[in-house]
Parts: sequence; structure tokens; C-alpha cells
Amino acid sequence: MAVTNGAHDTMTAAADAWSEAPGTAPLLEVRGLTVVYDTPSGSVAAVDNVDLTVKRGEFVAVVGESGCGKSTMLFGIAQLLSSPARIASGDVIFRGQNLVAMNDKQLAPVRWRNLSVVMQSAMNALNPVKRIGAQYADTMKAHGVRDKREIRRRSEEVLALVGIDKIHLESYPHQLSGGMRQRAMIAMALLFTPELIIMDEPTSALDVVAQRSLMLQIKELQRKLGFAVLFVTHDMSLVSHFSDRLLVMYAGREVEFGETRTVFDAPAHPYSKGLLDAFPSIRGPKVPLVGIPGSPPALSAMPKGCRYEPRCPVAYADCKEHEPALYDVDGVLARCLLYSPDHQPPASVPSNADQRKESAL
Repeated sequence: MAVTNGAHDTMTAAADAWSEAPGTAPLLEVRGLTVVYDTPSGSVAAVDNVDLTVKRGEFVAVVGESGCGKSTMLFGIAQLLSSPARIASGDVIFRGQNLVAMNDKQLAPVRWRNLSVVMQSAMNALNPVKRIGAQYADTMKAHGVRDKREIRRRSEEVLALVGIDKIHLESYPHQLSGGMRQRAMIAMALLFTPELIIMDEPTSALDVVAQRSLMLQIKELQRKLGFAVLFVTHDMSLVSHFSDRLLVMYAGREVEFGETRTVFDAPAHPYSKGLLDAFPSIRGPKVPLVGIPGSPPALSAMPKGCRYEPRCPVAYADCKEHEPALYDVDGVLARCLLYSPDHQPPASVPSNADQRKESAL
């Protein structure tokens, strides 16, 4: 097992672990993103110094408990934060441009044309007093498309892509089912065939059958059109079947990032293992589900050392005092002192390397 010293720059480790063709930069590169909420008692960081890369045509999933910073990170990447949230530091490099340094006028041509967002609740994201077709038309007009026939043609085309009859361009959002509303939102996101689509739990309000149908449609569209997806979800089954790489977040920080199958087969971080142990498998022998005890820490009262230490089954004394860096463990980045060359656990603490081998068997 190769463990790289966590003192090196995180993005360098990520680039080494998942290099593209020589000379090809990632489509999206997030560097040290910190998003804070300003409160009467001071600012608290909901996303704390997070790094992330998304390659062209890739499907990257983000998982973690509620309140771990997933959606806040997405809104920070898309530059859709509103007060009291703000970006305190970091860069979001998309297609070679730093979105953080751009104003609304500069961002306007990028949104929807190159980067689009599918919100968690389509009923809230869509205008309830406008027909679907009128909302598509508004989006295209905002990007300079004025020809009514072209607007109608493209609107019908994107609805057909997601399996909805063109007659529903005349429907209001409340006249569509939950699954149709989500697909209508995805169709809007595809109006200009962007290179990256950010999705914030688009399946959370759907039943299991509708979820799978929607996800199969997203993957088929991705295969046809070649866009990348950054996808937030609580559903580990969706992650397992549809994502290429997986980012696990806890208390505002990334704790594991790697190829999805590698993380599922042999999780490097105790929190990732805890999430998987709490998820039922439809294959293999029946095993009891084990929840993670306790709750994530409050944003205003983070532990001094490892943020997961109060809940971690393999924590030891150093975990209370030292916050771990990200370590490259066989191509997976993991934020855990069990992999630190400077903080070796006592012999009585089970090694995560052993756990990785056991879970892979």
C-alpha cells in the first residue's frame, strides 16, 4: 500500500492520482474553496478549504450527511450564493476562467450556456405562474436567441431528449408529475448543451422507480452529449451505479476522494466505511445495518483535531490534537491520521489498511 505524505499540496496529489491526457486541464478545478455564513456572533465556515477536480465528460458524485456542506459547495461553485453566505477564499477555475473573480455581467454568458444547475426541488426552481415553454424562451432570450421559431424548435428538442411530449410546453409546473418536473428542469439545463451540469439532489422527491428512470436518462444524455456532471445525493445506490468518482464530505471538508468502485470496495476513511455500513446491500448474505453514533459537530464548535474523532471507532489520542491532511492512499485521497507517517497509531488500533483489505475480500 502506497501512502503519500499529506504535507504536499492537495491539488498536486489529485492531479497525480487522476491525470488526464498530457496538456489537458480539468474542466473544473476548485482550489481551497471556503464558504462562510455571517452570523451575529461571527462567521462560520460551512465549506472549509475544499479542493475538487472534474474532468470533461466525467460524473462526480458528492455524498455525506445533511449539513456537511454539499449543497453550499455546489452553490459556491456556481456562484449562486446569497447573503448571509459568501465565498471567503479560494478559486473556482472553469474552462480556464476563475468564476470567483467574475462579476454578474461576466458570469451571465457562462451560466446555462457553458454551466447549468438543476436544483433540488423543481417545483420551487420553476416559476409556478409561467408555462414551461415561456420559461425556456426567457432563458434563450437572455442569451440572445430572438427567433421565435428557433426558440420553439429548441424547446421541443430538449423536451424530446428527456422523454416529454412537446404538448407540455404549454403546461404549468403544477400540472406535471414530480418526475416530469425534474426532467423539465434537466431539459432547461440542456438548452445550450453545456459542458458541465451541477445537480443538487434532483432525485430526492422521487420514488425509487422514478429515480432510476431519471438517472438512466441522465447517463444516456451524458453519453450522447458528452457533458460532465457534478451530482449531490444521499442515495448511495445511485452513487454506486452511476458515478465515476466519489467525493465524501464531513463537517465542511472532503474526507475521501477517489474512483467510486475503489471507495465502495475498500473505503479508506472510517466515515466512508460508516456510510457504507449503514446502507443495505441487495446482494450477498444478510448483514445487520450499523448506524454512525452521534451527530456531526456544530459549525461554530469544531473539534480541535480530527472533526470525525468524537464519532470514529478507530480514533486514538493524536486524533484529538492534530487535524489530518489529505493522504494519497493507493490513488485515493483520505483525510485520516491512520495514514500519517508522523502520527502512528498504537498497535491496539485497527489499521485502516487492514480494513481496506478485509472489505475488498
